[in-house]
Amino acid sequence: MKKFVLLSLLSVLLLILNSPICIAKSTASSAKGYVGILPDLTRKFTPKENSKPSVKSTPAQDFNSENALKPVPQEDPTFVNIILKPDKISKYTIDLNEFIPILENIYDIIDEDKNVQIFNAKVYYFNKSADYFKDKYSDKPESNYITYKKLMELNTHARSVALLRSEALKYNPYLAYHNEGYVYNPNNIKQQLDYLKNEIQQTILMIRENR
Repeated sequence: MKKFVLLSLLSVLLLILNSPICIAKSTASSAKGYVGILPDLTRKFTPKENSKPSVKSTPAQDFNSENALKPVPQEDPTFVNIILKPDKISKYTIDLNEFIPILENIYDIIDEDKNVQIFNAKVYYFNKSADYFKDKYSDKPESNYITYKKLMELNTHARSVALLRSEALKYNPYLAYHNEGYVYNPNNIKQQLDYLKNEIQQTILMIRENR
């Protein structure tokens, strides 16, 4: 009887061990990793399209049409301070204007028939100023300006007249007013001064118009 009971227990035990539930548990305990159904990650995923900036094309304005022109923004500070801002006076113009009082002084000396020493002193100062002006602008585009060329011509003419008056003052007592001595004749010197005065007047006018 006892043997029969033991055999019955062994049979039941073997049936339990060979059942599917026990096999699944042993398999699950020995496996490495997740066992089951994975979620579908691509189900709700939709790739984004390459977004490109949209460029709106606007038709070109008809610049010949008066209706397309906008009123001048006079209240716009950018327009007032930049577009309407007057051109700055160039350094050349500033330097050129400094010759006006110098030349006016020489003109008055000739007109008032001042002595040779005063005339030559004023012309010497003008020559030095003009030579400095020449050194400053001779290699620059300003050297092609009419005012520059006119001032250089006047500089040469004034220097020659000053030299003529100095030589006349020195050699007059020893030279006759014929042949070579004619250049020192007072009438000739007065004529040269008149030419110089006229040239000074033209140069001053030209400098003022250059402002």
